[in-house]
Amino acid sequence: MTTEVKKLVVHYVDKDDDNTQIHLRNDEMPINERVNVFIEQLHHAYNGKPGKGFCAFSADKSSVVASAMQSYRNHELGFWQVTEQAATVLKEELDKYAFNETGYLVFCHYQYVATEYILIALINIKEHYSITSELDLASSRHLDITRMQLAARIDLAAWDTQADDNRYISFIKGRAGRKVADFFLDFLGCEEGIDPKQQSRSMLTAVEDYLSEQGLDKAEKDERRREVFDYCSDRLSSGEDAQIDEIGKAISKDDENSFNDFYQQQNYDLAESFPVDKKTVTGMVKLSGMGGGVSVGFERKHLGERVIYDPVYDTLTIKGVPPNLKDQLEQLDKE
Repeated sequence: MTTEVKKLVVHYVDKDDDNTQIHLRNDEMPINERVNVFIEQLHHAYNGKPGKGFCAFSADKSSVVASAMQSYRNHELGFWQVTEQAATVLKEELDKYAFNETGYLVFCHYQYVATEYILIALINIKEHYSITSELDLASSRHLDITRMQLAARIDLAAWDTQADDNRYISFIKGRAGRKVADFFLDFLGCEEGIDPKQQSRSMLTAVEDYLSEQGLDKAEKDERRREVFDYCSDRLSSGEDAQIDEIGKAISKDDENSFNDFYQQQNYDLAESFPVDKKTVTGMVKLSGMGGGVSVGFERKHLGERVIYDPVYDTLTIKGVPPNLKDQLEQLDKE
């Protein structure tokens, strides 16, 4: 077990169009093995969420959540009292928005490997149905962790040592049109910091410019891109930032300083470490697009070989149609 839960409190939120009711648990939840397993699953589910935002407590705003968290860390306030104050702020913010939310509000202070976090998540409820031994229909309610949309996590070590970077808090941006990002920033009293998409795009630009100057053939370029992509994927899985020097080792092979020297000389807008945007870095190894009822995707290494693009006639020629698609086409041809 790589997760050690230190504190856990769960409240219940019931929000409709008119008002928000929060039913508070009276104390902290006892910590046992089941709790540790649950939080480890929650940790991995959170890490797997794409499109996160990053922020920090604003110096220009009076943040009840930040003040309560700091008092807790200074042993001046109990963890349950922190959650009570935060829940009060959450209620005030939820009342400002039209969207409805019902679920369990989880506050957890835990350690994963060597890093301590405080996670705040509103987890919705999902109904599950089953048939009993008497062949009757039964239902039960489960926490819908995989569809978690409202959550933020504070990296406590980064808060202490890298506060000026404005990215020690991450949050799920959520579904489009719901202003979830604005909601969570207001709730926490934060301002957004580093942009993972922008940083990932700058990294990709630097990588492509570097590869173009190295005189590599297509296969060698594809191999280097794959190395960088695999590294970024590993960082995404662990929830850690990508490090430029590590990317340099992946792409430069024998001369690990070559890429570092290149990007510094070219003045790319790129931090020494940054959170990775999954969709952006996937473009290193896969090309895809959709429109007009057509969706196309393929591994980048096949471009120019199995997949031929003709910009003059605006066509793609695919050599070796995927077997499952070929079966469908042949079946239609028989009709």
